[in-house]
Amino acid sequence: MQQYDIQQLISDMTLEEKASLCSGLDFWHTKGIERLGVPSVTVTDGPHGLRKQREGQDNLGLFDSVPATCFPSAAGMACSWDTALLERVGEALGKECQAEDVAVLLGPGTNIKRSPLCGRNFEYFSEDPYLSSQLASSHIKGVQSQGVGTSLKHFAANNQEHRRMSTDARIDERTLREIYLASFETAVKEAEPWTVMCAYNKVNGEYASENETLLTDILREEWGYEGVVVSDWGAVNERVDALKAGLELEMPANNGIGDQKIINAVQEGTLSESTLDTAVERLLTMIFKAVENQKDTTSFDQEKHHQLAREVAQESMVLLKNENDILPLKKQANVAVIGAFAQQPRYQGGGSSHVNPTKLDNIYDELVKTADPQAAFSFAEGYTLKSDDIEPTRIEEAKKVAAQSDVTVVFAGLPDHYESEGYDRTHLHIPENQRVLIEAITEVQSHIVVVLLNGAPVEMPWLDKVQGVLEGYLGGQALGGAIADLLYGVANPSGKLAETFPETLSHNPSYLNFPGEGDTVDYKEGLFVGYRYYDTKDIKPLFPFGYGLSYTTFEYTNISLSTPEMHSTDELTVSVNIKNTGQQAGKEVVQLYVCDKESTVVRPKKELKAFDKVDLQPGEEKRVTLTLNQRSFAYYDEDLKDWVVESGDFDILVGSSSADIHLTEHVYVHGSKPEQTFTITRNTTIGDLLDHPVYASTMKQTLQDINKKSGMFAAMQDEEEASEMMAAMVKYMPLRGLVAFNSQHFDEQMLNALIDKLTGLEG
Repeated sequence: MQQYDIQQLISDMTLEEKASLCSGLDFWHTKGIERLGVPSVTVTDGPHGLRKQREGQDNLGLFDSVPATCFPSAAGMACSWDTALLERVGEALGKECQAEDVAVLLGPGTNIKRSPLCGRNFEYFSEDPYLSSQLASSHIKGVQSQGVGTSLKHFAANNQEHRRMSTDARIDERTLREIYLASFETAVKEAEPWTVMCAYNKVNGEYASENETLLTDILREEWGYEGVVVSDWGAVNERVDALKAGLELEMPANNGIGDQKIINAVQEGTLSESTLDTAVERLLTMIFKAVENQKDTTSFDQEKHHQLAREVAQESMVLLKNENDILPLKKQANVAVIGAFAQQPRYQGGGSSHVNPTKLDNIYDELVKTADPQAAFSFAEGYTLKSDDIEPTRIEEAKKVAAQSDVTVVFAGLPDHYESEGYDRTHLHIPENQRVLIEAITEVQSHIVVVLLNGAPVEMPWLDKVQGVLEGYLGGQALGGAIADLLYGVANPSGKLAETFPETLSHNPSYLNFPGEGDTVDYKEGLFVGYRYYDTKDIKPLFPFGYGLSYTTFEYTNISLSTPEMHSTDELTVSVNIKNTGQQAGKEVVQLYVCDKESTVVRPKKELKAFDKVDLQPGEEKRVTLTLNQRSFAYYDEDLKDWVVESGDFDILVGSSSADIHLTEHVYVHGSKPEQTFTITRNTTIGDLLDHPVYASTMKQTLQDINKKSGMFAAMQDEEEASEMMAAMVKYMPLRGLVAFNSQHFDEQMLNALIDKLTGLEG
């Protein structure tokens, strides 16, 4: 392997050459320096499949990219809750990148699903930062195991498409740390992506591209990141400010404009050349890493990757309803298949992640192939994908077909124009022609299964009128085979929702503050994103986070903790037995949530902190062990600028969704929160002093003495009762209130003496 002396290369470069490396050659290549042997390398989209443009095509490559395997989008894959599976997908993506000489694959996207309206939610994993970061980490490890880099994106708080290049996301520090940055943190620390892509938007007044707090203070100094920060395409506001903040690579090419700004700044002394040298060193490290890992004769088995895409789709789809065990379908049944999606499936999202698949399943054909050869099938389009117009002729035809069937399977969801990069949805409805179609079929058929193809939650006003619902998300190129396998029981559904489906849009916690006013969006819901809000507010959603049905049943028993009491720096292991009590092999996602029983700060009712997916044969039982660490119990303290754990009792909740907890245990944790200096002033509240172990006795005696002198609580019969009542009445009264309401018996001099006495106590 050729060795590269990066420091020597930097010393041999001219200022102009150094600056040139900090921007792209074109849309998809870094610049090279031929005289020094620095090559140009290729970067390209996207998260769920390779989107490399053909030579000589449009800049973005949206309409003619090379054939590649289109896996399910992140919204779907997240519902697998299977980190090993995500790593296998990453490995496959890495192999395809090697075959096409791609150095860096631009993904995964790990932004939080703050609102179900975000047009790009299909590219993101979850509303929960722990789940999102675990899945992103596995994806990155898989891709990079093949010698191909990744680009974790979009850092940070890119939670809407509306005005995404100018909007200012205003988020308090605790929320930013616990929700929006936590979604990136584990992936950065554990998987070490080659690049991190900054977001378009501002975060608390500064563009993400020039936000030193994000790109240097947190990403590099706190998290230890050593890779390259690249801009989202066109995200750089001021090039020199971005470089100072920690952004090395501007994409796409800036035609020398940004490069010249860097040169001028160095020559004028407003930018240190050492800062530029550091950026160049990081860029060269990434470029030569790609060169060293390049494989000249790599190819991939398209059919093998298609079968992997089918497996991933099977694991990711979520069975939402199965009334009277309508599923799995009987293979001999007379089936009516209704909906244009059955012949023209929606299998991926729109925008920069759009993949040109190596092949694409026809859902109807796959259903026919999977059923018994003697089974009868009929089809009606029901609606057109070209518009939302209701066409009575199509609906009547669908009703006739449905009425003559044993069971009707309706394919519905969101057409391409409903959700895409670049804009957000304004509602959670499926198209009106699809809604009316489903309602019409319920008039003539009671045995109805709806299969949804969509990238984000939808409202379901027809839910009570159908017996089965399978959420297919955007299932990739092999979705047809996967749907057939699941509907006919060849595979058992095991997906669990990675986001909450609200009954109606107005129930969502961001409802009043999305997408903001003008270029400002305030994250006023704070920590209460997704299930954190629904559970704490006790609002029943349509389907809760972590929910998903199976064709078998599972029993949870025998929970145990490694210790009933621990220090926050220790690890806690939680073990439970999971048994398949049904008649079919299946997989269960065991979810562990933590609840702080009593906290001095506002915290959600419960938070996901561990999970595992368990494969069980009928009657089989396994012991599942999950591990919790200090972060599992911590919150971010804005005053201390650190993660802290308060001493106290925590509930350990194990269940099959955020709303279905089967087992509970308790642990006492000795916290890590340092004792804070208690400065006593005339505005210190009486209640705070009564709650303090050092000052409580003195304060209680003082109140009793005042009561004896003033008679202001003469109705009290004894000192104990009086002191309790006084405590209740004056809990939030500052010390100066003792003078204001009782000056004849307690004056300013006495107040100052009390403060001196309390201050003199050892605390």
